[in-house]
Amino acid sequence: MPRLFLWLVAIAIVLVIIAGVVWRLAGDSLLASALVPSGAFATGVAGAPYDYRSAASWAARPGMANDPTAWRPAGMAPATGKVAVFFIPPTAAFSTSQWNERSSEPAVADRLAGFLRTEATALADAGPLWAPHYRQAVLGSFLASEPDDRASARSAHDLAYADVKAAFAAFLAAQAPDAPIILAGHSQGSLHLMRLLVEEVAGKPLARRVVAAYLVGWPISITADLPALGLPACAERNQANCLLSWQSFAEPAEPKSLLRVYEAGNGLSGAPRRGTAMLCSNPLTGGRGDAAPGSANPGSLAPSANLKAAQLVTPGVPARCTPQGLLLIGEGPSGYPAFVMPGNNFHVFDYPLFWAAVRQDAVARAAAWTAAH
Repeated sequence: MPRLFLWLVAIAIVLVIIAGVVWRLAGDSLLASALVPSGAFATGVAGAPYDYRSAASWAARPGMANDPTAWRPAGMAPATGKVAVFFIPPTAAFSTSQWNERSSEPAVADRLAGFLRTEATALADAGPLWAPHYRQAVLGSFLASEPDDRASARSAHDLAYADVKAAFAAFLAAQAPDAPIILAGHSQGSLHLMRLLVEEVAGKPLARRVVAAYLVGWPISITADLPALGLPACAERNQANCLLSWQSFAEPAEPKSLLRVYEAGNGLSGAPRRGTAMLCSNPLTGGRGDAAPGSANPGSLAPSANLKAAQLVTPGVPARCTPQGLLLIGEGPSGYPAFVMPGNNFHVFDYPLFWAAVRQDAVARAAAWTAAH
């Protein structure tokens, strides 16, 4: 019996190793086959557009009962900043039967609340935070590789953006005409925020009101995208009217999945992204392209597996920008649930890893904007 037990343990170890190798080599293909929707995009499947005059069309907004962005780590009370924040949530829609899904659907809304609790709360002390529900492009739309699927994915992204644009108009209508604002997003939310900056902010009087834009978790080419966004990259923490972006990876980092999306087409300026460096803002310093040790991180948020609770770990992880534009955090930190993506990609934790630093960053930029006006 002892020998049989040892053999079973050995077989189990081998199977785990094989599974790990398969995931490392073919994780993207496995995800794509499982998550890309079957069938073509259809406009009406995700229902009518949201009415952003209604409180029910918002995942978070001032005065909302059970607002997930009111959560704070134990012992930390919410502050009362004056700069309104427009936060575009990341993908919480995982349907495989349609290309868009309403983020207010109960299961999607529950996941979305978890993301807002662990991400948007980093910005919520800067001022009243607004986060819209929208007909999100589903996760599989970002994995599409076949021509027909990619066409459906583009249509799904356009539909999601139309909702975000309408929500932004409603957000602006609720603010004083000259009041400062912070714009932020994560993942799909940052993709839509890039387009929103180009179409609604760049070159317009509204641009002067932007304290900062946090385009986190979506790659921005320094040469092919940044010039079209209408705001410069932030060079230091006490700077306003600028933007930040980063992609978090533990070491050793394998960014092939990210690069496949990044290099697939031209940037917002029309120039190709292939071979260009991504913008890497360091949330620990507020600058770009630099490095800081873990001792400079005032706190990483370690969420529970269901994202309903989290613990602030101090000091947090280090951060170092590579020439390619990745933000490296050293070896993968312990205490994080199983959301780490292939290639040591800590995408889901782009905000939580630097939660306390982003909180300080937003407050400092709000003070800089106020001092300049």
